[in-house]
Amino acid sequence: MICHECEQEIVKGVITAKDTIGLNKKLLGRQITRFFCEVCLADYLDITTDALPDMVERFKEQGCELF
Repeated sequence: MICHECEQEIVKGVITAKDTIGLNKKLLGRQITRFFCEVCLADYLDITTDALPDMVERFKEQGCELF
C-alpha cells in the first residue's frame, strides 16, 4: 500500500504497517481508500510519530476491531 501524501510504501516504522492502516481507518473513517504512512499521518494530525503507538494500544484495549 502506498502513502497518499509522500507516495512511499507504507512499511513498519514506529508501529506496524497493519496498525498504520488501522489507525488511518479509525481516525479518518472506515470508508477511506487513500492512506497515509505513519510520518504523514502524524503530520496530518499535528502530532509526533511517538504518540502513535500509545493511540494504537489505547484503541486495542478498547476492543477496536481495526487492529
